[in-house]
Amino acid sequence: MTVNATITSSAQARAKFFAFLSKYGIYIVLLVLCGIMTCLSPYFLTSRNILNILNQVSIIGIVAIGATVILLGGGIDLTPGSVVAVAGVCAAHFGHPGEHSILVPLGIAILIGLAFGLVNGFIVAKGGVVPFIVTLGVMTAGRGTALLACDGYQVGNLSKEYIAVASGRVMGIPNLVIYFAIVFAIFDFLMHFTRFGRHVYAVGGNEIAAHASGVNVDRVKICIYVIGAVLASIGGFLLSSRTAVGSPIAGLGYELDAIASAVIGGTSTTGGVGRVSGTIIGALIIQVIANGLDMLGVQSYWQQIVKGAIIVLAVYLDVRSKRKR
Repeated sequence: MTVNATITSSAQARAKFFAFLSKYGIYIVLLVLCGIMTCLSPYFLTSRNILNILNQVSIIGIVAIGATVILLGGGIDLTPGSVVAVAGVCAAHFGHPGEHSILVPLGIAILIGLAFGLVNGFIVAKGGVVPFIVTLGVMTAGRGTALLACDGYQVGNLSKEYIAVASGRVMGIPNLVIYFAIVFAIFDFLMHFTRFGRHVYAVGGNEIAAHASGVNVDRVKICIYVIGAVLASIGGFLLSSRTAVGSPIAGLGYELDAIASAVIGGTSTTGGVGRVSGTIIGALIIQVIANGLDMLGVQSYWQQIVKGAIIVLAVYLDVRSKRKR
């Protein structure tokens, strides 16, 4: 074998190895983390704790799927936390015993998400304003709206039907986990097997080329922000059901957790690259770390530091991978 052939073979082997890591690395990280936590705590790998992790990750996972769709389309959204709060408070106002069917507060929450998404989408798409600035302003206004909607107090006295939406179980599986699985299945299919999904990837990958190919870029942008906000509002409704109150301070930091889950899961911060399934793994990684540190008695402050470090590392690796291309 010649020297050139040896070098070529070595380069191909490295390329295959890095391609393997790029595709399956996130799953390996999750398995390694689970292995470490199992060694550190005998209670980690129990069915009760696994269901607890899935239950804990469900709401932020639903919100993160919306954030993923926006990132894939080349945008960014800082409003999910505020939407969660507004939707939860307003839904709770219609969730008192004997007043309304459970469909009413759910419908109110979805309408609130639709309103937030349309505001974000139209300003970004039609106004040409940078998404970060738009959603930062709407995030601040949204948090104020949540406080105004309940005069700064929690909205309680919710009906049993309302609370049962998130607290119930089906064959031992928490309702929240079932909702999470349904939302994942819908959007994984939508993003990879429909024309809309292809258009989102096209706009996120190269907006100019997508427009030249006949894609209605503005409509796609508006749609992704509506999807993100509606999923956040559903998350707000579920959170109010789970905690039995609508709180104006609910969802604090959810926007960062959602973006972190997407980025850790391989979604590019510049759009056009990523999968909904990766976001699920990213959310699970964050929750496994939090759960494991809780079991080990580590202060929550350290969890914030670890989460921040993981986000920075994920973005750094994303940037490095783009430079190598």
